[in-house]
Amino acid sequence: MVKWLVALVACSLFSGSAVAQPRPSTGSAGPASAFSQILGRPTDRAVTISVLSAATVDAFVEYGTTRGSYTKKTPVRTVNAGTPAEFELGDLSPSTAYFYRVQTKAAGEVEFTSRDAAYFRTQRKQGETFTFGVQGDSHPERLGKMYDPELYIQTMQHVAKDAPDFYFLMGDDFSIERLIERGNKSQSAVDAIYAHQRGFLGLVGKSTPLMLVNGNHEQAAKYLLDGTANNFAVLAGKARTNFFPLPAPGGIYSGNAEPVEHIGLLRDYYAWEWGDALFVVIDPYWHSDVAVDNEAGTRAPQQPVESNRDAKRRARGNDAGGNQAEQLANRQGKGNRDLWQITLGEAQYQWLGKTLHESKAKFKFVFSHHVSGTGRGGVEVAGLYEWGGEDRRGVDRFFQMRPKWEKPIHDLLRDTGVTIFFQGHDHLYARQELDGVIYQTCPNPADPTFTAFNAQAYKSGDIFPNSGYLRVTVTPDSAKVEYVRSFRPQDEGEGKTNGSIAHSYVVKPREPTPPAQSKPPEPKR
Repeated sequence: MVKWLVALVACSLFSGSAVAQPRPSTGSAGPASAFSQILGRPTDRAVTISVLSAATVDAFVEYGTTRGSYTKKTPVRTVNAGTPAEFELGDLSPSTAYFYRVQTKAAGEVEFTSRDAAYFRTQRKQGETFTFGVQGDSHPERLGKMYDPELYIQTMQHVAKDAPDFYFLMGDDFSIERLIERGNKSQSAVDAIYAHQRGFLGLVGKSTPLMLVNGNHEQAAKYLLDGTANNFAVLAGKARTNFFPLPAPGGIYSGNAEPVEHIGLLRDYYAWEWGDALFVVIDPYWHSDVAVDNEAGTRAPQQPVESNRDAKRRARGNDAGGNQAEQLANRQGKGNRDLWQITLGEAQYQWLGKTLHESKAKFKFVFSHHVSGTGRGGVEVAGLYEWGGEDRRGVDRFFQMRPKWEKPIHDLLRDTGVTIFFQGHDHLYARQELDGVIYQTCPNPADPTFTAFNAQAYKSGDIFPNSGYLRVTVTPDSAKVEYVRSFRPQDEGEGKTNGSIAHSYVVKPREPTPPAQSKPPEPKR
């Protein structure tokens, strides 16, 4: 089945700014998908279904609370070829399972055709057990080196079988950097990258709402804005919000309410409660005036090969270049940057603090592509810049550089009882802990090399190689995280079983127990 899906691959068709869904072809671009449906922004009373079709069709959605019995339906509307259309199902009941199917009719057809039946659930009540899933960077542009479509489908099938209430993508899933390098500045080309992912994500997204986290390779970033409608940040921002129905402020959601010219609402940071948990997605890329990681159109600097002597010196912690953060920055070729310029921004920070302080949820989960959006490591870099307050020389400059902020971000997570901070970017599985907060780095879902990339940046914790995803089960009393491995049949062997659990752990609710409030040092007199 998997090989058959991979053999039916994408051949993108463009018409203006629209992009048609893949049609059967040959190659390795992903499963053919002339039609896809993606769920998003579920609330206690509504859910949104994004429909994408290769051909123009009339469509409606029918739904109900009993499998196979659809007692309600939306009005019929036209879905233009290659252009996503959103159907909102409203007047739903809280904490209820619903079943639905999309009906379509192309020009010249007399009867509507039923698409795959699927399901979703409205916002859970407190006390209910549920699951959600998380994957790290998929990087489809790194074919054979960090990505394999057959393996990606394997992971998606695992997730679909688990039927989580929602699924997080931690960023670097829609890289447009090759378009930037080639000067291919067109909405249709950017749209094709987002449409391509729907062929895979639709395996999960038809019954599980998707939650996107912005990554550095998306280049959906403030520093690229130039006031025109035809720049890569705008193209990426529009594709992101057009092809995936992401949360915006209203109903159970709070978040970024500031529209951006030529895009509208970014939907890049947002939060909501579900059952006994608070979920918070944050983003530095749309809020920093400088490139947070690599600049568009340039490849990230390659780390030089380390000699045996240098490796031994680093292992002893005796590098001559200063502390670990400075050494890492220098090895990455980014040592000259002022990382205080990387920021969540005033509005997002104040919103984050308010959201975390006011929530009484037993579990609090925070998601971002990476600590500060750049660098490598987890707790190793959590003490730096606006995240931890110190510069790379170990000097605390937080209140000098962020005079209006309550405290560094890590301190805010610690003092408000955050349970787990999830990040991607580093391309491995790593579980660490700092001040009671779990720092969880998420594995790639489709790396055929099964490598723990950047493991040298992690000095503590439980480290495992790719590939797979995280299944998180939340009960009223605990949250269990399981790393579910994915292997193709040819990869399996001793210690390599598809669907096996490589690592798991259980966390209990953390009560916010803030220490004495942080305050700037008294001025010298």
